[in-house]
Amino acid sequence: MSFLVIGECVADIVRAPEGSGTADRVHPGGSPANVAYGLARLGRHVTLLTQLADDPAGRLIGAHLKDAGVRVESRGRPERTPSAVVGLDAQGRATYAFDIAWTLEAGEPPAGAPAHVHIGSIAAVTAPGAAAVLAGAERLRDRATVSYDPNVRPELMGQHGPAVARVERCVALADLVKASDEDLAWLYPGEEPEAVAARWLDLGPAVVLVTRGAAGSFAVTRHHTVAAGAPPVDVVDTVGAGDSFTSAVLDALAGRDRAALGALAAGELAELLARAGAAAAVTVSRAGARPPDRAELDAARRAHART
Repeated sequence: MSFLVIGECVADIVRAPEGSGTADRVHPGGSPANVAYGLARLGRHVTLLTQLADDPAGRLIGAHLKDAGVRVESRGRPERTPSAVVGLDAQGRATYAFDIAWTLEAGEPPAGAPAHVHIGSIAAVTAPGAAAVLAGAERLRDRATVSYDPNVRPELMGQHGPAVARVERCVALADLVKASDEDLAWLYPGEEPEAVAARWLDLGPAVVLVTRGAAGSFAVTRHHTVAAGAPPVDVVDTVGAGDSFTSAVLDALAGRDRAALGALAAGELAELLARAGAAAAVTVSRAGARPPDRAELDAARRAHART
């Protein structure tokens, strides 16, 4: 089965907590790129449609993705590769300051017929390139399932009302949506995540997944609501945790059509959350967005099942 991910690459410049005595680190990043990388690490055939500049950061990210087996198609040549200065607090939680332009142009999808298309983050809501992202997903939707992760970055979302409308358009296009509780808190202040997830189902998705950091995650379909705790882990940093979660979800659900996604049993949803949570736990246990390969994920899932 093949995957197409459409979205941005970002050079994550990770700054250690003040007074820690450690140096800044530069890691390949960008939520869609991380998802593509995570899928490739799990042995999946994946193409990333993105934009990379011919600069040190672009070459670093391109080599990183290709080393994992991601087929990278860069459309257009931006002046510089997007970057994000990532600040970490004492608990390893990340905040971001962005220098990003997204100018992807519409065109024919990459060669091949993907069975699944993943979109999200900055690329799905930032003009002018967002129009090309949505057009690509809409064009392929008659023969592929679609997933979406809003990965909200408030600094880049613009006015709140139009931003929510853009996100909801993406939700309506998707068969599976993954969001964090922080995403939902910004989009719908004061509303309970479970209520938002249920309302999103009415827009069209078969499955909505919500992550809650150390509090775990939950999944909602039209038939079930299932929650799971997060595995215990010593956190180095949280960069890429949600993307690792998404990669593990897409890997576990590979080959399911829309009807099958909507018909997932409660036990299947529980195992899905547990496996994706194990992937996120591996990622937060080490620096940068470094998701597990299949052997690491299998080992982590077995270890967490015993706790």
